[in-house]
Amino acid sequence: MKKYGLLAGALCLPVLFACSESSQTASAAKDVDQKSELEATKASSEIAATDEAKIASGVDYHSFANPDEIRVTHLSLNLAANFETKQLVGDVTLDIERIQPDSNTLVLDTRALTIQNVTVNGQPVDFSMGEKDEDLGTPLSITLPEGADKVTVAYTTSPSASGVQWLTPAQTAGKQHPFLFTQAQAVHARSFIPLQDSPQVRVTYDATINTPKDLLAVMSAANDPTTERDGEYEFTMPQPIPSYLIALAIGDLQFKAMGERTGVYAEPALLDSAAKEFEDTEAMLEVTEQTYGPYQWDRYDLLILPPSFPFGGMENPRLSFITPTVIAGDKSLVSLIAHELAHSWSGNTVTNATWRDLWLNEGFTTYLTYRIMEMIYGHDRFKKEAVLGYQDLENDVAALDENDEILAIDLRGRNPDDVFSNIPYEKGALFLREIEHKIGRENFDAFLMQYFKDFAFKSITTDTFIAYLNKTLLAQYPDKLDAERINTWIFQSGIPEGAPHPESDAFVKIDATRDAWLSGETKAVDIDTTQWTVHEWLYFLNNMPASLSTEQLAELDAAFSLTTTKNNEIAHSWLMIAVENTYEPAYERLYSYLVTIGRNKLVKPLYRELSKTPEGKAFAKRAFEEAKPGYHPLTVRANEGFVN
Repeated sequence: MKKYGLLAGALCLPVLFACSESSQTASAAKDVDQKSELEATKASSEIAATDEAKIASGVDYHSFANPDEIRVTHLSLNLAANFETKQLVGDVTLDIERIQPDSNTLVLDTRALTIQNVTVNGQPVDFSMGEKDEDLGTPLSITLPEGADKVTVAYTTSPSASGVQWLTPAQTAGKQHPFLFTQAQAVHARSFIPLQDSPQVRVTYDATINTPKDLLAVMSAANDPTTERDGEYEFTMPQPIPSYLIALAIGDLQFKAMGERTGVYAEPALLDSAAKEFEDTEAMLEVTEQTYGPYQWDRYDLLILPPSFPFGGMENPRLSFITPTVIAGDKSLVSLIAHELAHSWSGNTVTNATWRDLWLNEGFTTYLTYRIMEMIYGHDRFKKEAVLGYQDLENDVAALDENDEILAIDLRGRNPDDVFSNIPYEKGALFLREIEHKIGRENFDAFLMQYFKDFAFKSITTDTFIAYLNKTLLAQYPDKLDAERINTWIFQSGIPEGAPHPESDAFVKIDATRDAWLSGETKAVDIDTTQWTVHEWLYFLNNMPASLSTEQLAELDAAFSLTTTKNNEIAHSWLMIAVENTYEPAYERLYSYLVTIGRNKLVKPLYRELSKTPEGKAFAKRAFEEAKPGYHPLTVRANEGFVN
């Protein structure tokens, strides 16, 4: 999932892994995988991992499920979408594997589901609902007959399911048909499927989805772009995925190919502009394969959602869900596409086992994002985006509690959605960039290719990664990599002293331009911005002093029409300045921005800043109340505290 910032085959490479070394590394991965997490941690003699008495490695504190006793391996969904009642109605059949042969109670995660019945081979079996937890939902315990290897749960979702958003026609681009989409990360799959909602439980699935006949259903599965629009759609996902990657969308969707393996689904009004904006997706796919190994998910398509989607993008396999706010008309925001594509290697193929380990998803993916952007658009753009990402990280380090600045974060007793900040993304990527700098890019690329191969379709913990690192890079480069330094990156707060600090020559010029304007040496109208990209604009605006006069803001606005800019990222930065300095000429746009966009990364900082004054809070409350019916539940939860 894209966070808060902007932003060929498996060959035996000779640089780091000669064929014998590659086998050695694969053996290391096998050794790590065969041990329990605690054994792997104890085997790690060079890096001190987590305090075992404090956090049990590999234990998912955000799931009621019991996969160590009975594990779900496959789901068969049969659901109908009722847009009138805003409910998914149907059943799921779960294939199970008894890890402990004498276990007969299957525990599933649910949230606000109405369970009609539970059957095995058509016969009802006993089940019970446990105590409700505000963040985690309610456990569903099912008593299984001896020898049962499948169980079917008939259920109905709540109209207010935390992982499902139902949109009226007025809330869509076309204004003619309703729309539905799901968002399962982190623990919201349980709000539309009773299942073991933990990233360490990987399942294959198939589904039959019934919809109104004039709408198309798509899923994070094999989608047929030529399917007949008949109200019944069938899907298969043959690769095992964690529950948070199960995704469904239903709407007035059309498809347009962008390449041999890539295409875009969108409402008709957005289809052509989206296909043009993201036409480099196939090239991104090809260069990533050449550097990090084969793409293992068959097709890679995009789904453009209505603007209420709470995130920039979601890496649902085979079909990334994308916000329309990145369609800028100039490809200036397509790093988000690179990010979601990169998840096909880091995150979807190699997954975090618990939400404490999210940095293994997002840090690796953010590192790959920068590399993909550099390969497609050049080193200068890479440097600019790296600087902006570093500033995002610095801002979060300044704002967060120090315990939340740790890569291997302690989330026990908290909502797992709290894990999302620039720490797992930008700090994780910076950590990997330091390793790259120390051992060389070519060597690190070869390491990553082998890592993705060794742990393909597995969910791993931070401790598993440390044990793997000890057996590979630390053993191969004892003179270049320091175990204590790596321990500091993973388990200490903040940015370690001496971390890589990206710089951009282009931004040095922007600093000089900004300083000249602030000093009155240059008029805004005389600043030549003809060669500026979104990166120059963001750097120019984001590094303004906290206090600016109304006259200064009016001068900037008159020269550059910032209040009416069509680029949502630039508009966000400008509106933040407007709120901080109570620049009222921008408030009409601010209100419209808050009401029409549900992407949390763009609206949350504005609500937070508005809430600092009584007048601002009243303004925010009016906007929030109007926007709330169209906001995703995650956006509502993230912002309602600022207006109440």
